[in-house]
Amino acid sequence: MKKTLIVAAALAAAGAASAQSATYAIEPTHTFVTFEVKHFNFGFSTSRGRFDKKDGSITIDPAAKTGKVEVNIDMASISTGVPAFDKHLKSADFFDAEKHPTAKFVGDKIEFDGSKVKSVSGTLTLLGKTGPVTLTADQYGCFDHPRLKVQVCAGDFSTSIKRSQWGMGYGLQVLPDDVRLVIQVEAVKQP
Repeated sequence: MKKTLIVAAALAAAGAASAQSATYAIEPTHTFVTFEVKHFNFGFSTSRGRFDKKDGSITIDPAAKTGKVEVNIDMASISTGVPAFDKHLKSADFFDAEKHPTAKFVGDKIEFDGSKVKSVSGTLTLLGKTGPVTLTADQYGCFDHPRLKVQVCAGDFSTSIKRSQWGMGYGLQVLPDDVRLVIQVEAVKQP
């Protein structure tokens, strides 16, 4: 779940289409950071949730094959559709949203396949701990937005992480350590 912070990495994918360095702002109403975890160690069903508040920016230079992604996630904005579960996830057992209100992803290594972003690697800071994360692009592309009249880059990114790496050890005897993060990102080119 914490891995959702990794959503920031997805933002890095946002600007590979232009020929020079450009900065893109994450569009929060078209960017979603979601997580999936097996309900129990039995693995018969999957629990899902998302973080509703996030912001950040992506600077990318496709010609030089470099860039930087910074994404901030509001941990109190977690939503599973079950208020009691959300409350537990915000508690010290999991995200400790009161003590650690923000998670942050900083990606500084962008791998390209031609002009398309293939992956974004960097660090995720969650619960006061920082660790490495790589987001893989499942889809990625840029286009001229017909309504906004500006370039927009978008993609779907995913990764799997172990929540215990960030100190989230609650219930490891019966609850899985592996968390799948799926990040749908859309970012708008800035003037």
